[in-house]
Amino acid sequence: MMIADHADSLRQAERRLQAAQLASDVDALDGLIEDMALFTGPDGSVLSKRDDLHAHASGYQVMSRVEEEDLRVLVAARTGVTWFLGTLEGTFGGERLAARMRYTRTWTHDDRAGWKIVAAHATIVADGDAPAEE
Repeated sequence: MMIADHADSLRQAERRLQAAQLASDVDALDGLIEDMALFTGPDGSVLSKRDDLHAHASGYQVMSRVEEEDLRVLVAARTGVTWFLGTLEGTFGGERLAARMRYTRTWTHDDRAGWKIVAAHATIVADGDAPAEE
C-alpha cells in the first residue's frame, strides 16, 4: 500500500472513530483502539481503553454532536497521526458539555487489523483560535 493510500485509509478510520463516538458504538470503538492504548484528557487525566469503552457502554459519556472542522493526517510507514479540530456536545457523568476540541491521535497499522489508536490527547480550544496553516 502506498503512503497516499495509507493517508486515505487513516482519514477513513478517523471518521469511523468519530461516528462510533457519536453512536457510543462500543464494538466499533473496540476495533479501532489497541488494548494498551492510553488517552490524556483535557484535565490531564490518563485513561485506558477499558475506561473509554466503559464510559460509552455505561452511558457516562453520551455524545450528541461530533462536528469536524479540520482534519490533518500524517503517515510514516505503519504509524499515523491525526489532528482533529471540531465541536463536541454531549453529557459526561450527567453534566452537559459543549466545547471546541483538538484531538491528537497516534495510530498503528497492520495489514490484518488496519488502523488502531495507541495514544491520544485532547485539548479544549478557544473559539477564536483558527487552525494553523499547512
